[in-house]
Amino acid sequence: MRAHTVASEMDLKNKRVLVVGLGKSGISAALYLRGLGARVTVSDSRTGEALASEIPTLLSAGVMVETGGHGMLTFRRQDLIVLSPGVPLSTPEVQRSMSLGVPIIGELELASQGLHGRVIAITGSNGKTTTTSLVGHILQHASFETKVGGNIGVPVVELVEGSTEKTWSVLEVSSFQLETIDTFRPHIAAVLNITPDHLDRHGSFENYAAAKTRITENQTGEDFLVLNAEDKPSQMVAAKTQAQIFWFSGVRRIKQGAFVHGDGVYFLASEGGTPEPIMPLAEIPLRGAHNVENVLAAIAMAKLAGVETAKVREAVASFEAVEHRLQFVAKVRGVDYYNDSKATNVDATAKALASFAGGVRVILGGKDKGSDYTQLLPLLRERSVAIYTIGAAAELIERQLAGSIGTTHAGTLAEAVRMAHEAAAPGETVLLAPACASFDQFENYEHRGHVFVDLVRALPA
Repeated sequence: MRAHTVASEMDLKNKRVLVVGLGKSGISAALYLRGLGARVTVSDSRTGEALASEIPTLLSAGVMVETGGHGMLTFRRQDLIVLSPGVPLSTPEVQRSMSLGVPIIGELELASQGLHGRVIAITGSNGKTTTTSLVGHILQHASFETKVGGNIGVPVVELVEGSTEKTWSVLEVSSFQLETIDTFRPHIAAVLNITPDHLDRHGSFENYAAAKTRITENQTGEDFLVLNAEDKPSQMVAAKTQAQIFWFSGVRRIKQGAFVHGDGVYFLASEGGTPEPIMPLAEIPLRGAHNVENVLAAIAMAKLAGVETAKVREAVASFEAVEHRLQFVAKVRGVDYYNDSKATNVDATAKALASFAGGVRVILGGKDKGSDYTQLLPLLRERSVAIYTIGAAAELIERQLAGSIGTTHAGTLAEAVRMAHEAAAPGETVLLAPACASFDQFENYEHRGHVFVDLVRALPA
């Protein structure tokens, strides 16, 4: 279901605006709206005690706060409702407000109407953060006026202030954010891949893919859309856009876009043209074939933004792996430890496993998102020597992977690290790539990754 109406059609001064959800973007949206002169209320289902650190800032800014649930009257008395990404459109109070004609948008839509300059937006089931960070790194290295944010950690509304007509805003955008856009139009958009994820929220893969596809719905022939030539769902997006399409592929030459040929990376600016050499494949510093794809997508976007090839090559070669994404932590007693806490779905875990030749002890589990873990069986049999399960999904994973390789119920991350450390032999790898969300035992995937890093660094040498 699509959110409707546009905030820019309204003078928000003295208008009643409700922000639903007090995550990072919800708080930023509330303060931003107050700065526009709106009469702002925030509503969150969590208790006042759970939000004790956030409430004083909001109250001091003149924002009214409702906690412990959503009041129907609160929703009815608004001129505009702004949903945080974590709040689904299916929320009963939201559905009721929509039926009454109350305009509903998300923080991304709200912020995009105040951003100056051009927007690069990147979505996909996996690789968003690495690719977004790399595009921002390339543009900054080329001395472009650049801001980076969105789902990557800095709410988009915080990028509005200080943006100019020369600014490039590089945004990681999720399916949750794209559900509630209306006029959001990136000049350059990318869909890296679409694999099953967040099915607990979207209900079906088709709904999830449709949300991802919305990234291009407002683009025109003056804009660009970068797509994965080897990902069938992403290919289907090509039929739903008016933008100029550029592709990327790590396995073959394509008619227009970035690709690997032999030992090099090339960019083809137009169909029938001559491919331009960008850099040797060996200069890409990130591990795994999936990261080669992320680099190709970033190169295509950077070239479309006008970055010189020499600057692209220098920036890619100097880029360091993003924290929690196949991050090397330490070598302990000859065993390598890698933190891929951001592998929150099956496809991401598969890509992580495929980055190693074998001898992997993998830690799986957390909060299930409706995933099919049997899809990991071929790679686990080929690359892994042991599985340690943790969190709420542990028993489900154990049932689905029964009969594959040795599976041990660890329960907690600390216990999994201890068990793996005691059993691992020199030359093996211990990999945290959970294939699950983190919210059963941790605040978020960053928290989970930090705990893993701390546990590894505390191991006896």
